[in-house]
Amino acid sequence: MENSSTIQYTVYIEATPNPASMKFVANKLLINEKGATAEYSNINDTTTAPIAKRLFELGFVKNIFIASNYITVTKTDEADWNDITLELRVFITEYLNAGNLIITALPEQQIPIDNSFTETKVINTQHQAPQSEIEAKIIELLDKHIRPAVSNDGGLITFKDFKDGIVTVQMRGACSGCPSGKTTLKQGVEKILKQHLPDAIKEVVNETV
Repeated sequence: MENSSTIQYTVYIEATPNPASMKFVANKLLINEKGATAEYSNINDTTTAPIAKRLFELGFVKNIFIASNYITVTKTDEADWNDITLELRVFITEYLNAGNLIITALPEQQIPIDNSFTETKVINTQHQAPQSEIEAKIIELLDKHIRPAVSNDGGLITFKDFKDGIVTVQMRGACSGCPSGKTTLKQGVEKILKQHLPDAIKEVVNETV
């Protein structure tokens, strides 16, 4: 059986609901840690992400989101996907197959195990660390029922705050600035959280990154 380390990277392209974002999917993991994600909004943030730095240097990249086996690239307004999609796919494929570093370090947060708050684990979810059992339950629901669908669209949803019945989240990656983002927030996220926590949740709002 061929070792996975000897298999060459191949990259294919997926459109996202956000016309400014495109998803570049590899045949191997880019981040090995389960549930880990990384997002970069400018080149100054890329000291631990060599691939993101190189992508920003192309000049037409506005935002980069990396999770599992894909990279979501959000372009600048001036760029046209017809002109840059193939260039990006070739660049990412060649970069990976040259053995270049992808990410050297990820942010870490302590997340409680089984909502007990007696034991914690480190995971790179980008969620704000929960301060109560209800916040831990909200994060659990986001991860189980909402994140997989959002991830399929090249995006990420993260928990930020819960106060007076209002859940604040951040829509990242392709979901940031997406025209259908409000519908996703209200008809998807808010509806699911209210179904599972009807006495606790009044509203879900998005905090702009």
